[in-house]
Amino acid sequence: MEKRNYAAIVLSAGRGSRMNSEIPKQYLMLSGRPVIYYALNAFEQSMVQDIILVCGKEDVGYCQRQIIENYEFTKVRAVIPGGKERYHSVFCGLSELKKREIQPDYVMIHDGARPFVNQKIIMRCAEAVEQYQACVAGMPVKDTIKIADRNQFAAETPKRNLVWQVQTPQAFSFDLIFQAYKRLAERENQGEDISVTDDAMVLESMLDQNVRLVEGSYKNIKITTPEDLDMAEILLKNK
Repeated sequence: MEKRNYAAIVLSAGRGSRMNSEIPKQYLMLSGRPVIYYALNAFEQSMVQDIILVCGKEDVGYCQRQIIENYEFTKVRAVIPGGKERYHSVFCGLSELKKREIQPDYVMIHDGARPFVNQKIIMRCAEAVEQYQACVAGMPVKDTIKIADRNQFAAETPKRNLVWQVQTPQAFSFDLIFQAYKRLAERENQGEDISVTDDAMVLESMLDQNVRLVEGSYKNIKITTPEDLDMAEILLKNK
């Protein structure tokens, strides 16, 4: 079986306004290490060959010295500034990989504020992306979901067994996701109003591509609020 070349883009450009902290959430300390450390370490220990860390322009030096060099991450090939929105940052990461002499067959895109990605999740995504070309980690919702109308009345109740909460990593054929993001950038440059919330949505809307849902973990939480950081401390202690 031919060995496939994998890259990972880890996103660390968000400011995290809901954290009520001057320090971006991905650099807050979690059991003595920055939140972003855990995601980077997971990909460092995986079959991924190259990691691109995308952070805020003002954080490039800090990330290089205090994260990459301090923790001796050898697979991080570049620390680059991101853009205004998340999808801009993803395209920056994809463009960095596109410039390289050897481009990956597949790329995993992961939010740096999700510290509990692990080898099992990464491997499930790898297996699925090689079969389906596009997949996202996620889990079926536990609660009943209501779709609200504009007046905040319940308008629809989808079947719970069909509703998933989407996580990262999201994994794609590199050529496919680059083509989708390039088309998105072209439409934005033409003045089109762009509203996308994850990478799968870019692929779905730009190329009409089906995306496979892959089991993640209920522990694969995103650090967004102070309560999330408290929960993360508990999860680490019980790991």
